[in-house]
Amino acid sequence: MSVPALSSASLPRTVKLAPSILACDFSRLGEELSAISGADYAHVDVMDGAFVPNISFGLPILAAARRASSLFMDVHLMIERPERYLRDFAEAGADGITVHVEATQHLHRAVQSIRELGKRAGVTLNPGTSLEAVRPVLADVDLVLVMSVNPGFGGQKFLPASLERVRTLRRWLDELGSGAEIEVDGGVTPANARALAEAGATVLVAGSAVYGPDGGAAGLERLRAALI
Repeated sequence: MSVPALSSASLPRTVKLAPSILACDFSRLGEELSAISGADYAHVDVMDGAFVPNISFGLPILAAARRASSLFMDVHLMIERPERYLRDFAEAGADGITVHVEATQHLHRAVQSIRELGKRAGVTLNPGTSLEAVRPVLADVDLVLVMSVNPGFGGQKFLPASLERVRTLRRWLDELGSGAEIEVDGGVTPANARALAEAGATVLVAGSAVYGPDGGAAGLERLRAALI
């Protein structure tokens, strides 16, 4: 993928890194979390095999991750009718919970419920869904997640149109005076990290780019170095 030439100017905002534990070795979960202890968040992708064509893991893995790490648990629910399980994920250790606009008929109610549980509330949408679908709740959320691949599997290539979606969301949030984060998930690598940050992203999720052959810490540092 080609991305715009990197600017020599400083980035306008601090960018947080959120390695996705979907790409880690679950037989060594505690060690894998320790390897990314320098990250800002641990991203937890929950898939139900219905909303997306894959099944990942659920409450027991989140609870185990919570016991093993003090990192902020950034839980992304790729499940149908997520409102049924918000309290369960909050009690299992989620610090933030993100739901899909396509997965619930009552998006605003789901956002309210997450906040009532004392957790950071996030919304997201698939690449083929218009950004207008999240606009009615932008003033009520703490995070908007831009899916830069079609959800369901790790290791996919970044969709270039995601850059313009990030720019649009940044403009809308700035117009509202919102401090909500813009998170990007899917195909994030050192090659596109800075372009995403310059477009307005403030949280970058990366799985394969972090949990590569030489381990989580080295992958995390490569991403961080790309943002300097």
